[in-house]
Amino acid sequence: MLDWLNQEGARAHVFFRRCTLPSKSTIDILDAGGHEIGLHLENSRSLETFLKEKQIVERHVARSVLAVSKHGSGGAKYGFHHYSPYEPERYVEWARHASMRLFLGNLQDPSIEPTHAGDGLLVFPSAFWLEPPWRDTTKFTVDWLLDRAKCRDIVMLVHPENVLADPGLVADFKRVIRKLESRLFQ
Repeated sequence: MLDWLNQEGARAHVFFRRCTLPSKSTIDILDAGGHEIGLHLENSRSLETFLKEKQIVERHVARSVLAVSKHGSGGAKYGFHHYSPYEPERYVEWARHASMRLFLGNLQDPSIEPTHAGDGLLVFPSAFWLEPPWRDTTKFTVDWLLDRAKCRDIVMLVHPENVLADPGLVADFKRVIRKLESRLFQ
């Protein structure tokens, strides 16, 4: 998927958990495309656990991480270190404390506008989830995304393993990255 993004000149924020840290070859592909690396927060029990995970990712990728998202949406526990409650107000405050620039939330209504949370932090509370199980596919179609994204920034959230397993989602992904201008949020 990174190669497809690079071929189209599309840039992305790519988020990693402490258990999914990228290989050197993946980091090279990310660098070649000018992508940003973010923290996909797993252990959100406290500010201290947040900062520890941020540090783990930063040490591994040898750069500052300025974007954060949360692993899971408040339901099941997914992983050894995962703390499942979804508490976005805490993550926004922690991101601001850590001088981060971007928080991407897990809500499933992409019509919700982003906000500025102060200290240069941009907050997208919701995303367009490419995978249908997390999206109202009658209201929020790929055509809806293509139309609305002409006027405002919308985050498209993808889980590579899900998209790559479905030829229809691969086609949708390629269609979106060909048609829409992508940009990194600073």
